[in-house]
Amino acid sequence: MSFVIRGLSPAPFLPLFALDGVALAARNIRRVVATADHGFPCRVTLQDARQGDALLLLPYVHHDVAGPYRGSGPIFVSEAALQTPPAEFRDTLPPTFPRRLLSLRAYDAEGVMRDAEVSEGVDALPHLQRLLDAPGVAYLHVHNARRGCYACRVDPA
Repeated sequence: MSFVIRGLSPAPFLPLFALDGVALAARNIRRVVATADHGFPCRVTLQDARQGDALLLLPYVHHDVAGPYRGSGPIFVSEAALQTPPAEFRDTLPPTFPRRLLSLRAYDAEGVMRDAEVSEGVDALPHLQRLLDAPGVAYLHVHNARRGCYACRVDPA
């Protein structure tokens, strides 16, 4: 099955970068600077930020469904990402995936988890395809398994 992976829209994050530290803290958001070229994955670009890049680390509701599988967690958004459209990958994985352990979670149209798999990113594509092809699966969520952070959503194309 053909699929598409899209980064988050930068629009909701744009006003957050203008806030001062007190206003960010009131929203449980932290301003951070990437200390390495790996380990700060932006959810808009689906790329790792470069050392020295400014980012926000913030709570994000990534699975906004009614029921037990509603989910939220921390994400990074790079300030540089606000100047570009969200990343889009068709029938291929983002370049950051091969070096990460991934948790692939398959959901039905009501947001109920139907299946899941953990895979090294370099081996993830056939697992992703198998989950998308399963009966009743409407979409997938990908998480970085080691830290548990939400990475992206995968939809049939």
